[in-house]
Amino acid sequence: MSVISVVVLTYVKPLNEVDSLLPAHVEWLKKGYAEGLFLTSGPKIPRSGGVILAKCDDTEKLKNYLNQDPFQQSGIAKVELIPFEATMTTAAIKDIL
Repeated sequence: MSVISVVVLTYVKPLNEVDSLLPAHVEWLKKGYAEGLFLTSGPKIPRSGGVILAKCDDTEKLKNYLNQDPFQQSGIAKVELIPFEATMTTAAIKDIL
């Protein structure tokens, strides 16, 4: 099975600062999807950060990519990376993994 990572972003700056870098963050996300790193992403509820579900067997590669996030580079959000081995899954997701 693949290594899946839950990436939890927590904003440490006000939302107006977050919103100012949101377009650059979205472009960075799109690149991550194009490279096959990201499976899904979105804001936390309430909007105190975001969550990314990533597929990457090389944790260092994923960490390096996360460091390129404009939110990280500007210090707007902190990141928690939770890798796990997906040993059980629904049939709909099995082919993706």
